[in-house]
Amino acid sequence: MSMIKIEDLTFSYPTSYDNIFECANFQMDTSWRLGLVGRNGRGKTTLLNLLMGKYRYSGKIICSVQFDYFPFLVTEPSDMTAQVLEEICPLAQEWEFMRELSYLEVDNEVLWRPFETLSKGEQTKILLAALFLKEGHFLLIDEPTNHLDGKARELVSSYLKRKKGFLLVSHDRGFLDGCVDHIVSLNRADIQVQSGNFSSWMENFNRQQEFELAQNERLQKDISRLQQAARQSSVWSDKVEASKKGAADKGYVGHKAAKMMKRSKGIEARQNQAIQKKSELLKNVETTEKLKIMPLVYHTDTFVSFSQVAACYHEKMASHPVSFQIRQGQRIALEGKNGSGKSSLLKLLVGEDISHTGTIHVGSGLIVSYVPQDTSNLRGTLSDFAEENHLDESLFKAVLRKMDFERTQFEKDMADFSGGQKKKVLIARSLCEQAHLYVWDEPLNFIDVYSRMQIEQLILEFSPTMLFVEHDLMFREAVATNSVFVG
Repeated sequence: MSMIKIEDLTFSYPTSYDNIFECANFQMDTSWRLGLVGRNGRGKTTLLNLLMGKYRYSGKIICSVQFDYFPFLVTEPSDMTAQVLEEICPLAQEWEFMRELSYLEVDNEVLWRPFETLSKGEQTKILLAALFLKEGHFLLIDEPTNHLDGKARELVSSYLKRKKGFLLVSHDRGFLDGCVDHIVSLNRADIQVQSGNFSSWMENFNRQQEFELAQNERLQKDISRLQQAARQSSVWSDKVEASKKGAADKGYVGHKAAKMMKRSKGIEARQNQAIQKKSELLKNVETTEKLKIMPLVYHTDTFVSFSQVAACYHEKMASHPVSFQIRQGQRIALEGKNGSGKSSLLKLLVGEDISHTGTIHVGSGLIVSYVPQDTSNLRGTLSDFAEENHLDESLFKAVLRKMDFERTQFEKDMADFSGGQKKKVLIARSLCEQAHLYVWDEPLNFIDVYSRMQIEQLILEFSPTMLFVEHDLMFREAVATNSVFVG
């Protein structure tokens, strides 16, 4: 057991004029299972890269352990999986690999398949198992859930609970609750470390915000009252000064003036003290403004009909055919394992040319707004993006501001955005598009917790008709009216 100490850490990217971290101080025990949380763009991945020694910084990072990073870069993906594992942790025995894979419910036969032929979920499990077999290393885990379906997330969360010594970036609330014992939160003004899981941290954080908001309101009232008293004292002082002229007892009047001056100084001191206390509050308050969406009214109750539809790859069906309808007001969640063809069903609906069985009937004149999984094509400025997509630029940027975008982001190249910021760009576009049906494919990948709850509130308030894929169980249970299993 040892400590990782961060002292006066300050860092900014060479192409940026604002600091990601400024004089940050905190410490972590190497035996803890830590969850790293914070709004998109706060520097979660940047912190992991700093710990890995990838960037130059000012301040100190003091530790006696070696760091490993997930996702691990496999240089020869065509190699057999067993060979990949041996290269990552050459000291581990084959029986140890098999033991770890059994915990993750991965069949041993994958060891003798090329790594590149495994599903993304299998690759995630394989790499986590290998990295945890490197004894004495502290593992930095960056967004492991993005390629995991619901069942796989439960398995990996349970697996991580068996381990110790890692710092995990995830925005999936249920996943974090299942495996961490400490939370590192990147706040607006500082970085804090707290014992407990995500839910206990969130409860304490909200309680602290409520306390500070109440104290701020009380101090604001005190300041207003003292300002009024100061104005009244000034009026009285002026009257006393005026009464000196022609007064019979100038000593009495002078004593009265001095008393009024002392009272005025006392009021000013109390006012300054209240202002000082007020300035120490609300530095970490997280606010989420309400989002809006304006779905169009469709002329019939049924929007889309799927009849015995399954995507086909290499002339083989990815899953059993499914049949269902999307009706007015429904929010249908597609559930199933990775690789079962859920995303392909969404792509078929929006007109992509994918081989499939069955038929899809889309209502005449139906307008669909689509949020894809992939954000890799985002380049250029937000203004260019708004123009290309025929969006009202002012409205588009206002939505992004509500989703915690700083104005400084508006002039940057989208290619330099974080994964969560890129996803927010696609969601904001969808919110600016008037449509009958909203089709969202894993919209919450990389999206921070506050924005997830903000989007939940939006959907529950405006009740748009939706077809979506999302593995965040809490979100799915909150917003879905129906589920369709694909498998």
